[in-house]
Amino acid sequence: MNIFRLAADMLHLLSFIVLLYRIRTQRSCRGVSLKTQVLFLVVFCCRYLDLFFSFISLYNTLMKIFFIGATATTVYWMLTKYKSSYDLENDKMHGDGSFLGYGAPHGVLGFVILPCFLLALVFNEGFEAFEVLWAFSIYLEAVAIVPQLFMLQRTKEGEAFTLLYIFCVGSYRGLYLVNWIYRYFTEPHYWQLLVWLSGFVQTLLYADFFYYYYVALKEGSKFQLPGKKPRQETALLGWFGLLKPGSVGAGVTAHVAGCMWGVG
Repeated sequence: MNIFRLAADMLHLLSFIVLLYRIRTQRSCRGVSLKTQVLFLVVFCCRYLDLFFSFISLYNTLMKIFFIGATATTVYWMLTKYKSSYDLENDKMHGDGSFLGYGAPHGVLGFVILPCFLLALVFNEGFEAFEVLWAFSIYLEAVAIVPQLFMLQRTKEGEAFTLLYIFCVGSYRGLYLVNWIYRYFTEPHYWQLLVWLSGFVQTLLYADFFYYYYVALKEGSKFQLPGKKPRQETALLGWFGLLKPGSVGAGVTAHVAGCMWGVG
């Protein structure tokens, strides 16, 4: 294990601790997207099925168990103990009011889960149940943060620990990109195109957030997103039909599309 992967894992671990600490100490889950947490729980459950038939190391096993347990705890708290503080109104997607016990999650199913599962059926490393579910988890993780970014875009601002949580998750994925580059040049025959592309998309979605988070830290000001600005729609702007002009992640996506298509 190289230093980049270890640092990424520690940031990922920190993100769970920060979120659980925030919800527990403030006795509130306001500003936290239940959809994103459920999607991450699905990601970990599908990816770490190998816990039942494969052992890599104690470190690997403990991290997998912690990721599943911490995310399950967050979802449980949001559905039970701190349910009254859940910001249902700002956790909507295309008219979908909520998730699990709050209404039909048409937005999540139709625009996130289903496309990822269909991709996994077509592009995978082996047409077996575990390999398909593993590929599905890779694609789903790339876009699982979208509901959380949507919520942040709607409120225009965020609580300090919630912002730190998002920063840790985004930085973890960014460091994994560096890890993959390092491994490509140091390990013979290392090639994981499916993982690389999904990881790049996931990091891209955090671009606007990182920019405004950095500005807020640099200026010592409160984190705040700008209001919606007119922006020409492009082919790439409708990632799974979710990114709207002015949304977090849409700015950088629009810029890339503008370079490709000469618009924006």
